[in-house]
Amino acid sequence: RTVILLCSFLMSFRIARCLSHTSCAVKPLQGIRVVDLSRVLAGPFATMLLGDLGAEVIKIERPGTGDETRSWGPPFVGDDSAYFLSVNRNKKSAVIDIKHSEGLQIVQQLISRSDIVVENFIPGKLESLGLGYSSMASLNPPVIYCSISGYGPTGPYADRAGYDIVVSAVGGLMNITGSQGGDPVKVGVALTDLATGLYVHGAVMAAVLHRQRTGKGQKIDCSLLSTQVACLVNVASAYLNAGVEPQRWGTAHANIVPYQSFRTASGSPIVVGAGTDHQFETLCNVVGMEHLKNDVRFSSNSQRVQHRTELISMLTKRFSELTTEEWLIRLDGCGIPYGPINTIEQVFADPQVQHAGLVHELNQANSQRVKFVGPPVQYGEIKQEVVLPPPLLGQHTAEILQTLLDYDKSTVDRLAKAGAIQVHA
Repeated sequence: RTVILLCSFLMSFRIARCLSHTSCAVKPLQGIRVVDLSRVLAGPFATMLLGDLGAEVIKIERPGTGDETRSWGPPFVGDDSAYFLSVNRNKKSAVIDIKHSEGLQIVQQLISRSDIVVENFIPGKLESLGLGYSSMASLNPPVIYCSISGYGPTGPYADRAGYDIVVSAVGGLMNITGSQGGDPVKVGVALTDLATGLYVHGAVMAAVLHRQRTGKGQKIDCSLLSTQVACLVNVASAYLNAGVEPQRWGTAHANIVPYQSFRTASGSPIVVGAGTDHQFETLCNVVGMEHLKNDVRFSSNSQRVQHRTELISMLTKRFSELTTEEWLIRLDGCGIPYGPINTIEQVFADPQVQHAGLVHELNQANSQRVKFVGPPVQYGEIKQEVVLPPPLLGQHTAEILQTLLDYDKSTVDRLAKAGAIQVHA
């Protein structure tokens, strides 16, 4: 208990010392250090969010290649893929070989001086190397240790590698995604990974608050499969409570009509939704089909769901008579949800997206200019900053060893020559 209280005091002192400076006072995770042993997407996405809130994130990468996503291209920006750049801002890169005895010792020392560990190795792998939770908690009792896996640390699938497309298939997302009557398809971005990263972010924040109250660290387990099943939300509820096995609806909605895309005279589709009876009446007025408001078949949402085919057929014909631009003008300000299906180029040219100021630019250490989408949340009092561009491989190895672990330059040079670490040239 004395060790726990001492470690908690030291961490609290580090945070309080930072908060005493005005420039740091509005960064809620300033003074929190994260050792990021994760790769690819779910873990790096979560640690990037922690970095946006002020945490110091040390990304541990393997010698030679680093995070696998550095090579996931084209496109490349300099030596790194655009994929890697998307989820690794506000981090420092340290290349350390955890299979090397001295490299392992370095990571253990870093964790002993840190608040949070995030990792996504196959369950049991880090334990076998001496970097599991029990070993790290003995060195640093208040540590918050979050493990991300495909299927969880126990159970029949525990040893399986977890990839977004596979878990989205096993977890039901692919089965409900795609055209009506067509084959299952994957979503355009790795939503299962991203949702897991968001759960990790929230879980770590909760554990930080818990530690502030109790002084205790803890182990957190997040899995892609559990996240995906939880994200089935209304689809899961319909099955569990009513035995409804869902079908694929394309852009349409199983429980709301109309709520889908319609092709226009210009060939590009527009999406329109009417989630209430009032919105449906408004839609009828806008499209010039006022007679549908008095049709008993469409008098309520349940009736519209029951007579989906007839209603959608009539609306499809009507929307095909004007261009997308003409419909956007008619729908503007009417009070119902609508919008075009934009290309990515159109997304970043959209005036609302530009108004939000989401795109950031920074120079990497090699002077390569990189662009990326920054934090989407705005706070009244909290300051989020994109301070560090995505790091070059091993860019901060020497800095971290010398400033955090008090290694001298000769020791760093010897470790690099021995292969325990890699320093960016």
